[in-house]
Amino acid sequence: MDIIIETPKGSRVKYKYDEEHRLFRLHKTLHASLSFPYDFGFIPKTKGEDGDPLDVMILSEFQGFPGCIMDCRIIGCIKAEQSAGEKMIRNDRFLAVPEQSVVYENVLSIEDLPPTILIEVVSFYTTYMRLEGKEFLLLGNLNASQAAALLKGNTLTLV
Repeated sequence: MDIIIETPKGSRVKYKYDEEHRLFRLHKTLHASLSFPYDFGFIPKTKGEDGDPLDVMILSEFQGFPGCIMDCRIIGCIKAEQSAGEKMIRNDRFLAVPEQSVVYENVLSIEDLPPTILIEVVSFYTTYMRLEGKEFLLLGNLNASQAAALLKGNTLTLV
């Protein structure tokens, strides 16, 4: 599955794809204590409840760049809600591994990951949202087959 990188791992700034200009725009600066632990991107031709394409964190030993297309396999999903104004909206974060990865070549599902990686990713999102004055509520994790079903299911609109 093609994933488009918006923000590379280690970055303290977040980029976002600008549909109108068909380029990447500097979206925001993260607080000094934060940087993206892995590449962050989206699944093209999808749309989540927040109106944006579905989010993906790409676990890899290498770093992409904004606009880089990576052939990845979805290994799971962090089901989550986050505050948007006064309401909570669903904003899941899918987890993927590039097909070219050597370090993660045997990771086929979220169960194959060391637990510390999931703790690290959830902690990043929780802290990131809290520092922006938003709430992040973990609803659970999905394995690879459950995440694939969510992608094909009725919970999102394919564009």
